[in-house]
Amino acid sequence: MKAAIIRFPGSNCDQDCFYALNDVFHVETYYVWHKETSLEGFGLIVLPGGFSYGDYLRCGAIARYSPVMQSVVREAEKGTHVMGICNGFQILCEAHLLPGALVRNRSLHFVCKHVNVRVENCRTAFTNTALTGQSLNIPIAHGEGNYVADAETLRELNRGGRILLRYVDNDGAVSDPANPNGSAENIAGICNARGNVFGMMPHPERASDARLGSEDGKFIFESVLVSAGFIKAEK
Repeated sequence: MKAAIIRFPGSNCDQDCFYALNDVFHVETYYVWHKETSLEGFGLIVLPGGFSYGDYLRCGAIARYSPVMQSVVREAEKGTHVMGICNGFQILCEAHLLPGALVRNRSLHFVCKHVNVRVENCRTAFTNTALTGQSLNIPIAHGEGNYVADAETLRELNRGGRILLRYVDNDGAVSDPANPNGSAENIAGICNARGNVFGMMPHPERASDARLGSEDGKFIFESVLVSAGFIKAEK
């Protein structure tokens, strides 16, 4: 099985994702340029962070129309696991593979630091090796990470257990001071109704090696790799 990392003009976290998948988990991983039109044969598709197309118009707004995105949509509809990190999350929202949108941080400043996120539902393809209520220390780096959605969408996300990560304080509690960007309900990551498309603002690839200050991001990668059949779950 193979994993694909989509490269858009302006992507800058693609090599970090490659390291996490290829070097840490020993998964056969390939870069796929945004002009490609087929993703057949890949069991996992990752849209990495960065500044696709310079973030002109809106973050992810132009990348959504890249040729490769038609194939991303097709593969998602077929049930292939798709993961968007930071700018990748923004692109998935622009492509309507995930609801809501990411807008400017309430501080109007770029934020780059380690944060704590709480796993809200461990019975998903992207969190199954963690525990519900477990806090993960993972860095963020974004200027438009403020997740917004209408009231009905937020109700649907809560009812369906589709809010997978929330920003929390050091005690694991949801609080406004722990919210680094103003996201509705401290949301840091969500999935689609089918459960095979996931977007998160924090960067798990930057927390996949102890030398980076945290290995908590490995829970995210290990979970999806188990779900997609790349590796076996540890007993």
